[in-house]
Amino acid sequence: MKHGSSAGENRVLAEGKYLRLVNRGGWEFVERRNVTGIVGIVAVTDSGNMVLVEQYRPAVGVRVIELPAGLAGDVAGAEGEALAEAAKRELLEETGYEARSMEYLCEGSASAGLSNEIITLFRATGLKKTAAGGGDGSEDIAVHEIPLGRVARWVAEQAKVGKGVDLKVWAGLYFTQTRSAT
Repeated sequence: MKHGSSAGENRVLAEGKYLRLVNRGGWEFVERRNVTGIVGIVAVTDSGNMVLVEQYRPAVGVRVIELPAGLAGDVAGAEGEALAEAAKRELLEETGYEARSMEYLCEGSASAGLSNEIITLFRATGLKKTAAGGGDGSEDIAVHEIPLGRVARWVAEQAKVGKGVDLKVWAGLYFTQTRSAT
């Protein structure tokens, strides 16, 4: 996932199964291996509940409240998977909701000083609960459906009891109140 102009070639410093630490022009950062994109999904049910997920994140050592999200192109045989299709797949896998459609909202850097990741946010519409959710076999995901009018207060309550909150939740809440990024 390369974006923008480069100031020199990447020099690989370390490489794991999923991540690569590189140096470009004296700056060290992380790249994901074997993915073509990252998606986040702003999902609101017809009854007005925002669908959020919660899972333990070893990097921060706590359970974190997040938008449903995931990787594109990381499934063998589907390396060319479109971002909107990845968003539909991840939403179903993590929450049990199928979406009739995915509307592109925006894209941006997750942490420009640390990673080259670009996250693309989609709005899921026409939600229908068809499975339990909870992630794939390697994940332990709890699904929360919070009335839109209570999301900000609920997220703050979760933070007070020691859970992490991914900043994309706040971006998602913004997009529940607007039609598009422009």
